[in-house]
Amino acid sequence: MSEYAVDMTALSEKIQQSSSFIDDIRTELDKVVIGQKYMIDRLMIGLLTNGHVLLEGVPGLAKTLTISSLATVIDTAFQRIQFTPDLLPADLIGTLIYNQKEGDFFVKKGPIFANIILADEINRSPAKVQSALLEAMQEKQVTIGEESFKLEEPFLVLATQNPVEQEGTYPLPEAQVDRFMLKLKVDYPSPAEELEIMRRMAKTGAKPTLNKVVDPATILEARKVVNDIYMDEKVEKYIVDLVFATRRPAEYGIAELEDLISFGASPRATINLNLAARAQAFMEHRAYVTPEDVRTVALDVFRHRLIPTFEAEAEEIGAEELVQKVMNNVQVP
Repeated sequence: MSEYAVDMTALSEKIQQSSSFIDDIRTELDKVVIGQKYMIDRLMIGLLTNGHVLLEGVPGLAKTLTISSLATVIDTAFQRIQFTPDLLPADLIGTLIYNQKEGDFFVKKGPIFANIILADEINRSPAKVQSALLEAMQEKQVTIGEESFKLEEPFLVLATQNPVEQEGTYPLPEAQVDRFMLKLKVDYPSPAEELEIMRRMAKTGAKPTLNKVVDPATILEARKVVNDIYMDEKVEKYIVDLVFATRRPAEYGIAELEDLISFGASPRATINLNLAARAQAFMEHRAYVTPEDVRTVALDVFRHRLIPTFEAEAEEIGAEELVQKVMNNVQVP
């Protein structure tokens, strides 16, 4: 038996053991969240790769319930921040308060000092508040006065946008949206799931109690294991080809997209697609990444990074359709 085969066997055993809690989380969340497997899996990818997630969907699709339940199950501090037009950066990160008795200032920390942050309807707040949140996401620290405070790991921001009402909102600039690892489109449940939701939730009284099945230390350890998952050079090149096909479509036999894509995916897309594909393999208890793992998460990584031209918008061709054309035309290894 080759040394490589032995290494892969050892790695497979390590992944099997380290990823067992994934099934426990899914089982526990099934008590309160019906369906939405796609959303739950992508939130766990964000958790495993230290990447923030932007969710878009109409109200009532259990976004808040899923995120708060996930925080409970992994035993972390959760804060829901409702973004409103009158919100100030200090309401988010905290501020200095004068203590009249002592004659000095003390720091009052804001709700950002938690592990799982739900930034509800992020596009309702002005740019200053959005910038304060995005800085905390990027730097993993907050500065109040002259003092900097590190945010406790794991630190994950899950921001929601309501696509229905756009009047009086402040859309996130494309350059800032790029800081989110994934952008999810959360859809309505199936008729069978809707029936189960009605039967289970249309009751007054106590809701199911969630148990803590994993602690933050296990999540942080799992992140290290995700980095060990094997990715073949052919799969790495496939990721790079997908990214470059969004920038130079003609070189990949899709010249018709040249006039439809204003800006292709940034290098963050390459990094995040690699990480997300590894996390996808980890959640399936596999020690190696397949091209199918890449394809499974590619749309969520690219959706907010491809900027269509005015011509594309005039023809009602959105970023998702452009990503699908790229994936259909780039050769799979």
